[in-house]
Amino acid sequence: MTAIRLTLVLGVTVGICACERETRRYRELPAGATRAEGVRQTSLQPGEPRDVPHVLSPYQENAWGISEGKRLYTAFNCVGCHANGGGGIGPALTDDKWIYGAAPQQIYSTVVEGRPNGMPAFGGRIADQQVWQLVAYVQSLSGQVPQDAAPGRNDGMSVNKPELRIERTQPKQTGHR
Repeated sequence: MTAIRLTLVLGVTVGICACERETRRYRELPAGATRAEGVRQTSLQPGEPRDVPHVLSPYQENAWGISEGKRLYTAFNCVGCHANGGGGIGPALTDDKWIYGAAPQQIYSTVVEGRPNGMPAFGGRIADQQVWQLVAYVQSLSGQVPQDAAPGRNDGMSVNKPELRIERTQPKQTGHR
């Protein structure tokens, strides 16, 4: 009987510990993940070639962080220019071929510093943690994050809504032949 109880307690303990999908970091970022310093826009550089460290978004594989980025994307009105990633006034974000680069540190730099001809600088207005969450969400729009971490499609993009369905009608016959 004791062996059954021990096995049951051990099973419940392992089950509870295994249920944690990811850590939710509400206020802090991992060390060294606050700024993307020295971001290069192109491979052109003077002098000898240098290796540039590849910076990963701290939320790139974190479903909660990406979903927070999705919420912030709407809250900060990124939707106004980039639509739901498909573009509009601003460029589309559904692929990974972007003028200023699709690497996490380049996206971070774009959000913080802004870009000519329309992209405003959000540096100092948005916390670094929120910028990295936006970076992770923007990466998810182009499929650069693991599928199990990527958020689902917005309800507004669903074609199952009756009001969005386009019914085909038969052409009307006229008396002319």
